[in-house]
Amino acid sequence: MKSFYAVLLAFLVGISLAHAAPMAPVQGQVLETIDGGQYTYLRLKTKDGEIWAAVMHADVKKGAQVTIENAMVMHNFESKTLKRTFDQILFGSLAGAPAPQAGGQMPPYGMSGAAAQQAAGVQKSPEIAVANVPKATGPDARTVAEVYAQRAALKNTVVSVRGAVVKLVPNIMGKNWVHLRDGSGSAADGSNDLVVTTKAVAKPGDIVTAKGVVHIDVDVGMGMNYKLVIEDATLQK
Repeated sequence: MKSFYAVLLAFLVGISLAHAAPMAPVQGQVLETIDGGQYTYLRLKTKDGEIWAAVMHADVKKGAQVTIENAMVMHNFESKTLKRTFDQILFGSLAGAPAPQAGGQMPPYGMSGAAAQQAAGVQKSPEIAVANVPKATGPDARTVAEVYAQRAALKNTVVSVRGAVVKLVPNIMGKNWVHLRDGSGSAADGSNDLVVTTKAVAKPGDIVTAKGVVHIDVDVGMGMNYKLVIEDATLQK
């Protein structure tokens, strides 16, 4: 079960789901650096004590003051390159570091090989503009915004939502993870983007009706929580 959550979390972080609460930047003085593969590991002295952080390979000197942005905490993280397990470590980006080259973003932490390439392919998908998509029909029909607004009452019930597929992460533990938008909701609080799990196949740009069960306050472990996910949905084009 723990391995399931680790794989799932890596993919979800890789596609930057909007529903995860962002972590404030962490500032500290570099006490030690270790290069390991594509990462540089930094032991930092912060106002809250010492902590390890990992960023894409960077030339950082001992004594430097650095800021780690877009960080995520991982516990009991094993670095196979260093042959070492960190009780707690931050994975993030180094403020002021050069942008990644040619569409390359930092692969999800702990991933390698085909999985990392697949996630990177999702990251490089172009942003899809979504106009207002007509609402699904029937008594269980809701817009994306309505599902968020009514999520407590809709918990464990079936809803139908019609929208445009804006992102897709295929074949995570036997399911495809689809992001739907219909033009409703707000980007500020993430209520414009609905995460759907399904065995059906779709591609970015498709207009589909997803019908599945509303799950709220979904905890995938390691501090990552999501307001809602529509599980085990069928997709109808």
